[in-house]
Amino acid sequence: MRLLYLFTLLCLFIAPSVMSQDIHWSQFNDNQLFQNPGHAGHFDGDYRFIGNYRDQWRSVTVPFSTMAISVDGKFKNFGVGVNIFNDQAGDGKFRTVEVQGNISYAIKLSGDSTHVIRPGINFGMNHRQINWDALYFDSQYNGYVFNPGAPSNETYQSSRKTNMSTGAGLVYEYFRDNRFKVLAGFGAFNLNRPNQGFYNQEIPREIRYNAFVKGTFQLNEKWDVIPSAQFSTQGVYKELVIGGSGKYYLDRKKDVYSALYGGVWYRNKDAAYLTFGYDYKDLFVGVSYDINFSKLVPASHLRGGIEFAVRYIIRKFKPKRIIHRVCPDYI
Repeated sequence: MRLLYLFTLLCLFIAPSVMSQDIHWSQFNDNQLFQNPGHAGHFDGDYRFIGNYRDQWRSVTVPFSTMAISVDGKFKNFGVGVNIFNDQAGDGKFRTVEVQGNISYAIKLSGDSTHVIRPGINFGMNHRQINWDALYFDSQYNGYVFNPGAPSNETYQSSRKTNMSTGAGLVYEYFRDNRFKVLAGFGAFNLNRPNQGFYNQEIPREIRYNAFVKGTFQLNEKWDVIPSAQFSTQGVYKELVIGGSGKYYLDRKKDVYSALYGGVWYRNKDAAYLTFGYDYKDLFVGVSYDINFSKLVPASHLRGGIEFAVRYIIRKFKPKRIIHRVCPDYI
């Protein structure tokens, strides 16, 4: 029972900071609109559909589960997209539902299209709710027995909160060809600092800053290496993820294109995880598994979370990407 008291006090102490954190993904390169609004419309095709699912801490308590879907497309130099996610955590079924719109614009920095920047903005609605009746309080313990059916003697002002959020980002791309390219970007979210407190007090949502870099480099005819890193900060919370994947081409012919991916990643002071993926034509399927080694190991037993990603691209037509090189002037 002492452990119950300590756990309750700990939750009360960290609740304001936890409530102000955005969700995170292990496969952040396969959830592009959440990473940066400048990614909207940034892909080879006409329309892109992405689905993500994450299940975490199933070995510790009621699992934290997150689902997300996104759709984006390109219209000349503009990219437009919508992403939706639903996150549910803990015994109180603390739920966050967010709908965001994203707009980007591609600006060529060179005549041969090898250097491009994509500024973007996002705007959306955030809804949070909690089931107070599913939580337990000290008044349900009489000094000898804990009775979850006893009244909590707590009064609640509200169990729901809805607000708006805004963000902006910038993505830079160097593109020589599909097997030699570099991406880098920076974004800021929750710029309007929306109030997310369920009571009358102000609990502003912290601004989340995000920076990333990703490269694709050909090793030989069959292999590419794809290193990547991402740094996020939100209030006192900081996260660095670094790692990379190897890509093995099973078949590079357009009509039967297929490839396998395998990667290893490290998230500072929290976990290491493995990723696997499969490309077939315009379909990608990926899975990752976190191996937790934080201070939660005595409860987690090294088990963190499993995550899935699915991506499908629709092409109206499939022209070969042509890069117009600028020829030097000769006199």
